Amino acid sequence: MLLRFADRHLLASAARAVDEHSLPAVVGQVDPEQLTLQVPSDGSAAEVKRLLDRFADLVPGIILLCAGFGAATTAVSISTDLAEGIVDRFRTMAIARSAVLTGHVAESLIRNLITTGLVIVVAIALGFRPTAEPLRWLAALGVIAMFVLALSWLAAALGLIARNPEAANGFTFAFMFLPYVSSAFVPTASMPSWLHAFAENQPVTPVIETVRGLLMGTPIGDSALLAMLWCAGIAVAGYLAAGALFRRRTRT
Repeated sequence: MLLRFADRHLLASAARAVDEHSLPAVVGQVDPEQLTLQVPSDGSAAEVKRLLDRFADLVPGIILLCAGFGAATTAVSISTDLAEGIVDRFRTMAIARSAVLTGHVAESLIRNLITTGLVIVVAIALGFRPTAEPLRWLAALGVIAMFVLALSWLAAALGLIARNPEAANGFTFAFMFLPYVSSAFVPTASMPSWLHAFAENQPVTPVIETVRGLLMGTPIGDSALLAMLWCAGIAVAGYLAAGALFRRRTRT
């Protein structure tokens, strides 16, 4: 996300940081005004309302970005357990082999749902005002849970592919990259045609549009169905791959 600074030196420093560390090629294709949140200088009601509306559009993307980052740590945790021999100790106990992976995924799901709750509380404290009734809140949390579960199983598979925790961390870069090229922070219609096509047809966009629609009452269209299909497909693929890889890595 770009910030607007009154001090040109601070702006230059921020630009250098973004250029060195964060998606310069992709972000450079997006209108900076779309990513800017600026507190109105005159404090007018209309400008404050515009700012809060923009903030409300960003919150679902922030929630999914945090959830994706949290789920990605599953890969590092599993790779660390393998590298340190903890999995070998579990194998000497009277527990199912699948319990190791299931435990990691369950922990990721619970941890990230708690984190999601904290993000929402902070967002509300900062001015986020969702219009959802209780059933829509439950539906939104269900979609987020499906998203976290799918990414956690995929991360588990990636953690088993990696030979060390550092490599596992690198494999999960896409988890943090995809939200930036979705409708999380800017409308996909504002993107160049080549980037628009990708943003419209990747798994994060329908999940964000569904959560945004459930919480804010915006049109959902077929995003809910696409979100469920994407999450189910990723979860099944990750589960099957993780199971096969775990059996191979722990074969005596």
